[in-house]
Amino acid sequence: MEILLPEDKAFFKELLTRQLDELLNTAEKTVGSLVLCDTQAADPLDQASLDNDRNYTLRIRDRESHLIKKIKTALAKLEDGSFGICDRCGEEITIARLKARPVTSYCIRCKTQMEAFEKVSGF
Repeated sequence: MEILLPEDKAFFKELLTRQLDELLNTAEKTVGSLVLCDTQAADPLDQASLDNDRNYTLRIRDRESHLIKKIKTALAKLEDGSFGICDRCGEEITIARLKARPVTSYCIRCKTQMEAFEKVSGF
């Protein structure tokens, strides 16, 4: 079982904070560009293309908003000392897994079990 050292915590805090800042800056730019680009095209095909691009951008930003929530949760866990502890079994999550997916809330064993259940049950 691995224990997070202070330098590990500092590494993850810096990594997560940087990711959060990047996502928030991107989201701010997207909102600004969508507001400025709120025009109607004269040609129906051009309008369809604009609408498609706008919808694609909004879907990406929606996924990023979910990631922002996960990053904020991970940062809160760093503060309260529960970062790196599996929400399901209470065991420590390996450093390797945290480096691969710093927003994870589950150890690899629990996540694998959950995905297997989802696959079988269709959820």
